[in-house]
Amino acid sequence: MEKGVIKKLMQSMPQVGTINWIGLRPERKSPLQSVKSALVNTENGLTGDHFNGKYSDKRQVTLIQKEHLATVASILGKETVDPGHTRRNIVVSGINLLALKDQKFQIGQAILEGTGYCHPCSQMETNLGEGGYNAMRGHGGITARVIQEGAIKIGDEVRLVVEEN
Repeated sequence: MEKGVIKKLMQSMPQVGTINWIGLRPERKSPLQSVKSALVNTENGLTGDHFNGKYSDKRQVTLIQKEHLATVASILGKETVDPGHTRRNIVVSGINLLALKDQKFQIGQAILEGTGYCHPCSQMETNLGEGGYNAMRGHGGITARVIQEGAIKIGDEVRLVVEEN
């Protein structure tokens, strides 16, 4: 296929996702606290989250797909995986997060840009049990930077922002 066709396909995503869970970690190595809403800001990502993008503006917010949590649980022989154990900030369903890499997307009132894949760390062995690291490989979600500040809450839509040329 020619480049123009692929670019057009990448800008076509009729699916609209939904925020299912939001987690903030007030201190390093503390468990994520489930919240119903959060403020997203361009300075440091999610207000109240200890990580707050201080190491890189490319990783201000982390997102994982609810459908991938089911896959990880299945690989580990579990019924479910607690989203807080994945150390990601936001769980979404109904949209392919990996297709949002290098794309701008709206989540609630905020606009984010997918900056990369969120690979698992060794903490997954502790949080998910033996094999947790490998179960998360390829299912860790994405990282994002904040382009436009805004409030987000459980139930908000997640959609691709199509920029006009």
